[in-house]
Amino acid sequence: MNRRHALRHIALISGGLALIPSCDFSSDDILAAYEKLKVTTSEKDLLGVVSDTIIPSGEIRGALEIAVPDFILVMVNDCMEESTQARFMNGLRGFPGFAGKSFSKLSSKEREEKVLEGLRLEGENAPEDQQLKDVNFFLATTKRLTIQGYMASEYIQTEVIPYSLIPGAYQGKVLIADIQKPRING
Repeated sequence: MNRRHALRHIALISGGLALIPSCDFSSDDILAAYEKLKVTTSEKDLLGVVSDTIIPSGEIRGALEIAVPDFILVMVNDCMEESTQARFMNGLRGFPGFAGKSFSKLSSKEREEKVLEGLRLEGENAPEDQQLKDVNFFLATTKRLTIQGYMASEYIQTEVIPYSLIPGAYQGKVLIADIQKPRING
């Protein structure tokens, strides 16, 4: 092997090794779909846990299984003003501090209590109280959009409460035992 090639390879390898400590491989990537919000994957996961606490899975699918957190982020990103988006994101980022230890590691009963406590928050005019107001706003907005996204989902509209564009024929005399699932939309 030529000595010049060996020296060139050593220089390239040592230069690469010098740059490795400056690279941060553990950072949370910002999701590109929500360009106005700058949401990371861990924040989206936290939003998923909060929405799953609001509508958990049981006999029917829960909010997390229907991808309601994506609906929430799209609605906040596309339909809200910048000041409202900032409050929502401040509340989302301040929620782990409000919840104490890791919210996802709490039991379902403890998560419900934390969400209810956050919905009852009232703040004064101090800066730390503004953080509590933002957490309250985040939870109230998340609750509203979770219910909206869940009830408008394809799963609910087709399998749980089938949507009927045109109401069925009038039946004046029906036995109660013959009544089927209610059709609330038609």
